[in-house]
Amino acid sequence: MTIGISITAVAVYFFLIPSHAAISSISGFAIVLSNFIPLAVSDITMILNVALLVLGFILIGNEFGGKTIYASILLPALLKVFEILFPDFQSITNDPILDAAAYVFVVSIGQCILFNMNASSGGLDIVAKILNKYLRLDLGKAMTYSGMLIALSSCLAYDGKTVVLSILGTYLNGIILDQFIFEQDLKRRICIVSDKIDDIRNFVLNDLKSGATIYEAYGAYKMEKRQEIIVIVNKSEYQKLMKFIEQFDPEAFITVYKVNEISYKPKKI
Repeated sequence: MTIGISITAVAVYFFLIPSHAAISSISGFAIVLSNFIPLAVSDITMILNVALLVLGFILIGNEFGGKTIYASILLPALLKVFEILFPDFQSITNDPILDAAAYVFVVSIGQCILFNMNASSGGLDIVAKILNKYLRLDLGKAMTYSGMLIALSSCLAYDGKTVVLSILGTYLNGIILDQFIFEQDLKRRICIVSDKIDDIRNFVLNDLKSGATIYEAYGAYKMEKRQEIIVIVNKSEYQKLMKFIEQFDPEAFITVYKVNEISYKPKKI
């Protein structure tokens, strides 16, 4: 977690702040506010993160836990360290577009590490989870929408070029989150019509250690009775299941749907 947060802090201080772009983060909003509030970006980020933590606990509960608290505090603390070690730091590239592109690339590495550990950098992630709960938006879209509002806030302090750069950077960051981070946790609903339902059922129960639902179905053309098995799996389970079916019943009829949310009460064994 510390490595992921450190990478995020490096992206913010050495690329985002020099670009002046407000790209999809509370730190980006802090950059805008620093033009009106006589505080350092690290101090404003700390205040905003603490306020959002309190709001998150009120609206969502203790879902965030110690990981989010740790990240929310460590990120602005690292920014403060960078401000002390590298005061008045200027751009490495001397090009705000390159700075913004480098920020999106580097911060995605840090975010990927955090999300794979079921953690986050706090801040905007808390806003996204609030939108996810109350507006039923999936996390990727919630991050993008809230990030766009922050990007638009850059018009309060900077010129049109910086505003456009903020919007484009936020959009690109949202694509990366959707495709390479949130996509990893996306479930798939697999519907299989096969003559070897028992073999597939045994594989799902014994090899994937998962559950399934079996229906009786009729083909509309000949009205023949068949069985359909429905399974909900994650990405790795999906790959194993498809490989198994390809080997044992390549003629099976399969449809695949993406599942954004699942609500159920686990059975006691």
